[in-house]
Amino acid sequence: MTQILSSIVPIIIAILVFSILVVVHEFGHYIVAKKSGIFVEEFAVGMGPTLISKKIGETVYSIRAFPLGGFCKMLGEDESIDDDRAFNSKSVYKRMAVIFAGPFMNFVLALIICIGIVGRSGFALPVVAGLVEEANAITSGVEIGDEIVKLNNKHVSVYEDISMFMLENQGETVDVTVKRNGEKLTIPVEPYKTDDGRWILGFNPTIKTGIFDKDYDGFDKANIIETLKTGFDTMVFYVRSTVDGFVKLITLNVSMDDVAGPIGIIEVVGESYEEGMKHSIGTAIANISYIGALLSANLGAINLFPIPALDGGRLVFLIIEALRGKPLNPEKEGMIHFIGFALLMAFMVFIAYNDISKIFGG
Repeated sequence: MTQILSSIVPIIIAILVFSILVVVHEFGHYIVAKKSGIFVEEFAVGMGPTLISKKIGETVYSIRAFPLGGFCKMLGEDESIDDDRAFNSKSVYKRMAVIFAGPFMNFVLALIICIGIVGRSGFALPVVAGLVEEANAITSGVEIGDEIVKLNNKHVSVYEDISMFMLENQGETVDVTVKRNGEKLTIPVEPYKTDDGRWILGFNPTIKTGIFDKDYDGFDKANIIETLKTGFDTMVFYVRSTVDGFVKLITLNVSMDDVAGPIGIIEVVGESYEEGMKHSIGTAIANISYIGALLSANLGAINLFPIPALDGGRLVFLIIEALRGKPLNPEKEGMIHFIGFALLMAFMVFIAYNDISKIFGG
């Protein structure tokens, strides 16, 4: 029984997290549509047959049988209707705002979670607090107190930027740009390989404890400005990582072992939950929160990619309409979105197959 529960709980958590992200996304469309005078026919939580529904004002609010996301149904969204309150009858800029609001709400949710995480758990700043004696940074000219602002030509805003950079640039000399006493200096640093096979630059970050955490000897507590800035920078890091990953995927510059779909995400959620529960329920919640923030930023960024059937693809058509002064042929646009949707579904099937292959292939 315990083994069954341990298998089911990660699935339930993953579905719950995904559903919250999609509902928040759809709520963005919903609230801006309402503010723009668009008739919202239904706002649903979940998909499939209706379990519960209630009409409040002019909108039907429903809970569907399958807890997988949700939707916001607007009058005239996918068809031409002669009605002042139809989606397609509104100005192109109002329609842009409605479409953009979904991804924007995902960014807002990711930001709130990131601020909560760093406010509770603390964070590492890309400021040198110590140097590893065995590494080369100690003799290269890097000093305690230096703020790392660039690695080669890549900007550094959070310490995770350094960790990500070292995963991709193993063993190669790095031009480290630091800010020292208001001036920027570029220092070549030879990475150091640890006993466990990791490549590091050889300096330790400055650790700040969270504003909602208790005090610890030897560590400074972050202030509200540092917390808000680090929360924002972390959210932006997640967005940049999503974009970088997508570019690598379409340019075939990534291993399929590093690509995960819904099934792979469930496995990651399960591992994070189990690892957290080894310590406490609070740690498990923190681990799931990290994944939730990453997925929310991921969902917002992916939806803005200029791919037909996604919000980004629809925005492209609206931008073209704004530049031309008139919309494209609705039938042609609909066909393009249909083809895009079909390709996305085919890609999702491939990703699901890849996830299953990794699980059963070891």
